Amino acid sequence: MIILPAIDLKEGHCVRLEQGLMDKDTVYNDDPAAQALLWQEQGGEFLHIVDLDGAFAGVPKNKAAIRSIVKAIDIPSELGGGIRDLETIEAYLDLGITRVILGTIAKENPGLVKEACRKFPGQIVVGIDAKDGLVAVRGWADVTEKKATEMAREMEGFGVEAIIYTDISRDGMMQGPNIEATRALAEAISIPVIASGGLSTLDDIRRLLKIESSGVTGVITGKAIYSGAINLRQAVALTKGGCLC
Repeated sequence: MIILPAIDLKEGHCVRLEQGLMDKDTVYNDDPAAQALLWQEQGGEFLHIVDLDGAFAGVPKNKAAIRSIVKAIDIPSELGGGIRDLETIEAYLDLGITRVILGTIAKENPGLVKEACRKFPGQIVVGIDAKDGLVAVRGWADVTEKKATEMAREMEGFGVEAIIYTDISRDGMMQGPNIEATRALAEAISIPVIASGGLSTLDDIRRLLKIESSGVTGVITGKAIYSGAINLRQAVALTKGGCLC
């Protein structure tokens, strides 16, 4: 299992939201590139980036910050938020992003996901954000009637590289990840699942490691490492079998 430190961008700043609400944000750093480099230096193996403004607007909104991040780091990165067409996917991959995350568009236009997987094999990830097991879209503003597991199976058939599963009710709340829901989704498909939302302690990582065999290969952490609740170096060491006693 790998730890993916997160950088959520709002108006060029590194922020964290509570339950995906744009008016409940905390700014942690005004220099996204410096923050990205810090996570790399602390052992981060894969950087998770979200263009929050883009997620709500449906078009990229933080290109300058994203470009600065990619130039600053050597580790791979993934990016989501406002990516709704093949041209935007290609532009971000050309910029140096390792893989892109499709969220809203995956629910509204699954054909695009299928085409993207064909054109950019191994570089397409689908983010499934759920509330009470149902898929939420458009920056989590709209909850649909589609089950998360149903959508995951559909995306697997298209050839996506992985699924990022976020329990909205846990995100940014430091209440621990939804282990059972994450396990259920991972066991429903054969491609990797990355857990997201609610990570707050090293014990949460230990709990996720217990379901790694179900297909949970990574976990995204944001607020916990920004606030100091989790030390990123220690978290990475834990996933490598390091003793923290």
